[in-house]
Amino acid sequence: MKKFYILVLFTMAAHFGMAQAYPRYQNDHELKFNAGLFLATTTLDFSYEYFFSEDTSFGGTVYFDNDALDYNGDFGIGPNFRAYFGYGPRSGFFAEAFGLYYTGEDDTLAGGTLGARNNDYSTVALGLGLGNKWVTRSEKFTLEINGGFGRNVNPEDFQETFMYRVGLSVGFRF
Repeated sequence: MKKFYILVLFTMAAHFGMAQAYPRYQNDHELKFNAGLFLATTTLDFSYEYFFSEDTSFGGTVYFDNDALDYNGDFGIGPNFRAYFGYGPRSGFFAEAFGLYYTGEDDTLAGGTLGARNNDYSTVALGLGLGNKWVTRSEKFTLEINGGFGRNVNPEDFQETFMYRVGLSVGFRF
């Protein structure tokens, strides 16, 4: 009987003695609003981020602008992949790779004998960015600052053009 009690005690000690570097997080989803871009240009920019580990995430961005000649066109949508390098999980300094499909209007006017021309365009860009994210102690609310540059890959007229992404975003995790 003494061996049985020792076995139970050892099993319980082993079970409760296992330590994790970080607790298992329940809030894997995050919705963000780019308040800084909205205040600067009235662009509505929303993002979603899904954490599939403590230091990597996959997400997407969609934005709407009422001026086709402003920022990066009047509509954009695209994915991003982030790697976090902070001391705490799912926060701190990060690097990202992103893609963006966006549409807009070119402000060059056709002159001479060309006549009327449709100045609408759509293009795809790929880029890299950096940023920092701060998270409340409850892991519910976030503040993020980020920036990045990208290059258009099509059509040929826009391949020499760079695009940018900037943000001061507030978010909610669930």
